Amino acid sequence: MVLYAKVFGETPVGLNGAGVIVEVDLERGLPGFEIVGLPDMAVRESRERVRTALKNSGFPFPQNRITVNLAPANLRKDGSGLDLPIAVGILVSLGVLPQDKVKDKVFIGELSLEGVIREVNGVLPMVLEARRQGIREIFIPRGNEEEGCLVDGVSVFTPGDLKEMAAHLLHPCLQPLPHKELTVPETELPDIDFADVHGQKVVKRALEIAAAGGHNILLVGSPGSGKTMLARRLPTILPPMTKEEALEVTKIYSIAGLLNQKKRLINERPFRSPHHTITLSALIGGGMVPVPGEVTLSHNGVLFLDEFPEFSRAALEVLRQPLEDHFVTINRVHGSYVFPASFLMACAQNPCRLCSHLGNITEYGKRQEKCSPHRDCIIFFSHFRAVAK
Repeated sequence: MVLYAKVFGETPVGLNGAGVIVEVDLERGLPGFEIVGLPDMAVRESRERVRTALKNSGFPFPQNRITVNLAPANLRKDGSGLDLPIAVGILVSLGVLPQDKVKDKVFIGELSLEGVIREVNGVLPMVLEARRQGIREIFIPRGNEEEGCLVDGVSVFTPGDLKEMAAHLLHPCLQPLPHKELTVPETELPDIDFADVHGQKVVKRALEIAAAGGHNILLVGSPGSGKTMLARRLPTILPPMTKEEALEVTKIYSIAGLLNQKKRLINERPFRSPHHTITLSALIGGGMVPVPGEVTLSHNGVLFLDEFPEFSRAALEVLRQPLEDHFVTINRVHGSYVFPASFLMACAQNPCRLCSHLGNITEYGKRQEKCSPHRDCIIFFSHFRAVAK
């Protein structure tokens, strides 16, 4: 029995990965299982997942006091991707796996109670970080293989469970994933297209100018005039994404857990349309361990704010920095996080916040003015136009 083991893992930090050294030590004393090194709740709960996964996979579980240290200790560890390196560290401590067999290897994955390695969020940035650190062999869940194929220069393996991974470490039997060149495939015909719009020549011309110059745009019109319909078709006239832009957007959606497993690369410009009741954290990003908000999820795409005046003043104020600087800075006790936020903002509103019909012509040819033209409608609309400038 070795009693001490060192294994390498990864944890997401912002939109990037960070290397984690998982140290496992077995010592005499009453049976116990402690994890130290600023783990979050998902990492703390890995104790029961690892214990049961090892037993159900046919491996012994030590009846000793187990101490797991996640270094560096000042970095907060997030997510369930450290289940696999913790389990591997215990197997090395027991002598089931030799220490030299896990040297210069990174393990990423969540464990089920039967020992199956489940997919996790943020695999793409974590594999890129492991490659930057000089790691040459990386073990990731089989459900994340499409992300692993995007990284060259490393051997990425996708074992199905703990038994298969342990067998490969003792006697290599798995084949690394074939690398797929990072190319932006031609986008399929969209379900909605800007060419479907008939009429509305003035608005279409304004949207074309906004798309060509990267200008933000405000659509004002009565309900049913086609504001939302036109805005949803705005991404279809934007230029195709480059390989760098597609990889950057894919990393963002991988961290957020929104990556479509059917597509290994996001090659269509994002379109995000949050509801006006959205919280500040959901809009700009945040949390104990900050995650991307809507402004980052719409990076290199379009952020559409429907019913623009209904958004809170605080929500509109936090949009100042991303609109000016094209990134978001979120400060926490444990550090600062910078998220990219370069997007085209499109907004839509009714002419009047109260009656929705200020100055609009009805089907009978009469001017619709349910509110007092000298009070509510005009005062609000004039004030809004001044603020929008």
